[in-house]
Amino acid sequence: MSLGPRAVLVHRTTEYEELVARHGTHGQAAYFLATHGRDIAEPAERHRRAVRVLAEVAAAVPLAWRRARVERADLDRFLFGPEDIVVVAGGDGLVANTAKYLTGQPVIGVDTDPGRNPGVLVRHRSADAAGLLTAAGAGHGTYADLTMVEAVTDDAQRLLALNEIYLGHSSHQTARYRIGGEAQASSGVLVGTGTGATGWLRSVWQERGGTLPLPDPRLRHLLWFVREAWPSPTTGTTASAGLLTESERLSVTVESERLVAFGDGMEADALDLTWGQTVHLGCAPTTLRLLT
Repeated sequence: MSLGPRAVLVHRTTEYEELVARHGTHGQAAYFLATHGRDIAEPAERHRRAVRVLAEVAAAVPLAWRRARVERADLDRFLFGPEDIVVVAGGDGLVANTAKYLTGQPVIGVDTDPGRNPGVLVRHRSADAAGLLTAAGAGHGTYADLTMVEAVTDDAQRLLALNEIYLGHSSHQTARYRIGGEAQASSGVLVGTGTGATGWLRSVWQERGGTLPLPDPRLRHLLWFVREAWPSPTTGTTASAGLLTESERLSVTVESERLVAFGDGMEADALDLTWGQTVHLGCAPTTLRLLT
C-alpha cells in the first residue's frame, strides 16, 4: 500500500528568537540592542509575521495528510520521503538550503516577509497554501525544474546546491589548486546556476564586467569564476571564468593541506578536501521541482 502525501514544513529560527536565546529574555535583548542604537521592535515584528505565516500554512494542510516540521539547522539530519510535498516558509535562501536534500519532491515557496525578500523562489503567500497543497497532492500545478550544480570527488563524495558551490579554504586563507594544467592561488572558486545568478554569483559577474551570458535558471548551463586569482612565478590567472554546458565539467585538483566545498552557504555540511584530490563540478542530474 502506497503512503499518502506528507506535508513537510521547512522554516528557520528568526533573528528575534536568536536574540532572546543569546540574551535570555526579551527585555535583556531589547536593552542590548538599545545600547547599540537599535530597536528590538523591528526583529520582533518580523518574528510575529513569520509565526503567523507558519500557523496559516500548517492549518492549510489537508486533515488526512501526514505532516512534519523541520528547522534549517536540522535539514542535514532529516529524511525526506518520495511522497513528501515540501513547503518552505521563509526567504529565497531557505529554498536553496532545502533543495540539496531533495530528490524531485514538489516544493512550494511561501514568503514570510513580502517586500523584504526578492521572491525569486518564495513566490507564494500563506493564503494560497491550501490550493497549492491540494494541486501538488493531485499531481497538478505548473512547475519549474531548476538546474542544480554538483561537486563529485575522485573518491565518490558528492555535494549538491541550487545556487552555487564554493571551493576554497575554510577560513578564507589562500586556496591553492590546479584548474587544468594551471596552478592557482586565490580566494577560491565559485560555480553557480542561473538561480545563483540572482545572488552571490551575480555580484562576481558584475565585478568582471558582465561579459559572460547569465543562464536562465532552467537552462542546463553553469557559470564559474575564480575569486581574486593571484599571479606569481608559480601561479597563473588565465583560467579565471567560463561557461559550462550540461556535458562539461570543471576539474579542480587540490594543492593545499585542506580545502572545503560547500553549497548555498551551508558551511556545516561541506566536503573536506586534501592534497591531491580532484573535484569535478558541473550540472547535477537532480533538479529542484518548484511549484510556480
